[in-house]
Amino acid sequence: MIAAGSRAPVFRLRHSQYHHVTLDDFAGQRLAVVFYVADWHPVCTGQLLRYRELLPELQRLGANLVAISADTIWSHAAFASAYQLRFPLLSDDCPRGSTAHSYGVMGAERGMCVIDTNGTIAWSATFPDAIDPGVDGVLSALEALNRSKEEIPT
Repeated sequence: MIAAGSRAPVFRLRHSQYHHVTLDDFAGQRLAVVFYVADWHPVCTGQLLRYRELLPELQRLGANLVAISADTIWSHAAFASAYQLRFPLLSDDCPRGSTAHSYGVMGAERGMCVIDTNGTIAWSATFPDAIDPGVDGVLSALEALNRSKEEIPT
């Protein structure tokens, strides 16, 4: 996974048939990015449901959330609807997994990172696909940013 202190790689991914989401859409804001294996995967479903429940806490800590997999926008739409997910599921399907690879997430790994208001990776980690990484790392990173003065724009 890309190291803390690195500049976050830019991305432009489809959220729906006619809408893309870019890293620049979150300029000046904190962003939690979750790379997951697949929609409908049992471990991924539990992971994303946990984020659904904790979305208000992430927002309280000043962060937006996006989740990225190589599934299509159609799969994402059905999955988000079925589980009432209220954060963007972005399709890293063309070329397959290219954004995940730019962040250092390979193959069947899960990856997570927190990007600060300056576009710098504040925290990152990868996990095997069978492991639900939980949310402690993301929450700890956001709490640390709240205590830090390092996000002051230069």
